[in-house]
Amino acid sequence: MIPAAAVAEAHSRLHRALEPLTDEQVREPSPLPGWTRGHVLSHVTDAGRALADLVENALLGVLVPLYDPKTHDRDGIIEATAGRSAEEHRRDLLRHSVRLEDAWARVRDWEQHVDYRDGKLSSTVFARWREVWIHAVDLDVGIGFADWPDDFCGHAVDFLQGRLPDGVAVRAGDHRWGAGDTEVTGSVRDLAAWLSGRAAGTGLAGDLPDLGPWPVSGARRPPRPARRAP
Repeated sequence: MIPAAAVAEAHSRLHRALEPLTDEQVREPSPLPGWTRGHVLSHVTDAGRALADLVENALLGVLVPLYDPKTHDRDGIIEATAGRSAEEHRRDLLRHSVRLEDAWARVRDWEQHVDYRDGKLSSTVFARWREVWIHAVDLDVGIGFADWPDDFCGHAVDFLQGRLPDGVAVRAGDHRWGAGDTEVTGSVRDLAAWLSGRAAGTGLAGDLPDLGPWPVSGARRPPRPARRAP
């Protein structure tokens, strides 16, 4: 099932949490080293813009990368926009969230090829789902991993199990991810929080290993015929 409606709910939850945010709070440090709340907001907003551009172009039969390094200075945009007012952050985040949801509403084939992750349009939905819920925790605006929906927690563990080193598996009840004799056990929520780096692993049983890097992409399938953007 493609969780587009679940992402819309995540957007709504984040927008509500940001309503009382002040300009001073925007400039305060976030839990991410070196980033203020404004940096996190700029990142989430620009990622929404990039995904909306990708999906809108795909619906026209045009393949574009999520971030084109020739035309898009991702880090520069974050730095340049991090210091905006709280209202400016709220306005732009909402604008690109609505654009993305509207584009998804027009999708008829979630298997359609795009130049992103596993090569399917559906990957944009799952990516945004992760982006919003995980960075909502980083914003420290009253949303924690305890607020993550159960189905999101399961998805997060599925996606992030690639961070486990060889020989280590994780288990929540009857569900097991990874392979190996060493096992870390706990609730799927605690596993998701730990694998995403948003919790130290309190509540988990077993020797917690050092985790590998964040998964980058899955295997791409051959592209369908499409015209590329100039």
